[in-house]
Amino acid sequence: MSNKLTTTEIFLEPANKDRLASLIGPYDDNLKHIERRMGVEVTYQGNQFKIVGKTVNSLAAADVIRSLYVETQADPKVQNKVKANELTPDNVHLAIQGSKLLDQSDADFSNDIVVRTRKGNIKPRNPNQQDYVANILNNDIAFGIGPAGTGKTYLAVACAVDALERQEVKRIMLTRPAVEAGEKLGFLPGDLSQKIDPYLRPLYDALFEMLGFEKVERLIERNVIEVAPLAYMRGRTLNDAFIILDESQNTTVEQMKMFLTRIGFNSKAVITGDITQVDLPRGARSGLRHSIEVLADIDDISFNFFQANDVVRHPVVAKVVMAYERHDEQIRRDKAIYEAEKKQQAEDLKNNPSNAASESNQNG
Repeated sequence: MSNKLTTTEIFLEPANKDRLASLIGPYDDNLKHIERRMGVEVTYQGNQFKIVGKTVNSLAAADVIRSLYVETQADPKVQNKVKANELTPDNVHLAIQGSKLLDQSDADFSNDIVVRTRKGNIKPRNPNQQDYVANILNNDIAFGIGPAGTGKTYLAVACAVDALERQEVKRIMLTRPAVEAGEKLGFLPGDLSQKIDPYLRPLYDALFEMLGFEKVERLIERNVIEVAPLAYMRGRTLNDAFIILDESQNTTVEQMKMFLTRIGFNSKAVITGDITQVDLPRGARSGLRHSIEVLADIDDISFNFFQANDVVRHPVVAKVVMAYERHDEQIRRDKAIYEAEKKQQAEDLKNNPSNAASESNQNG
């Protein structure tokens, strides 16, 4: 099948108003879920639906819509009056997963995820980003780990905005540990909240781009969007919230455990960080590194690891990241060689003490 955009048109029969309302969902939520997960755009008028996307995607979406419409048919044995059954997000998700076209080799719509925001659609630019967004949508806790410029924070904010606008959550919470990268918070003016604002600027910038400055300001005033240092999370239970923990490599083990246990009912959490840029005091263990070891086998928790070739900023950024990676790898190799030589020398002295005494006399 071609990857060229095509329009697939279907008519759902019989045209029943209640069944169509159940299929579409409140605020078109069911259709939006299909659009986001299958990389298509769906429009409708009455029982006529038009699906635009790659050929395989639009055909698969049409197949899903037809199968969902069948589910809205009431069972006459149970009800005398024809009434639409309620479709839930789980029904829609299962219909997408059960599409007959999923087994075809060119059915790649699972990688064509689109996140919709007020200011436009946001689409992942590479397979790793696609997997990352899919994991955010499908898991209660998602980790995005990798170097700067890979879209970890930006895509997390996009998913949060999308969930808020579709009323899946009631608020967005943005937080990060108050750890300085070689500078001190004390020189900044204002209270702690004002001091932490510059450190959360990437999160603010993403919100402004997706919602607009005035909208973000209003939501912050109403506490629909809350920005706070990680220390403020202690003792809270966060229900109906989309929570983003940024720069998580600078959490301690205790802070990471505290944050993960704040998550309440109907909430999602995304944790982003770069384990190569830890600013904790020497000897303190990163909570992000520790969580990778402890949580790797838990269901409903996903991990995405980004590499230098996933960087989507200026091409030179990827080159910078790769150069630092090569440098760090060389240091690790040199250190390993040095440690091996020291160990070998210690073994030689242990096995040949007379040689050690002879060398000592010569040196004397």
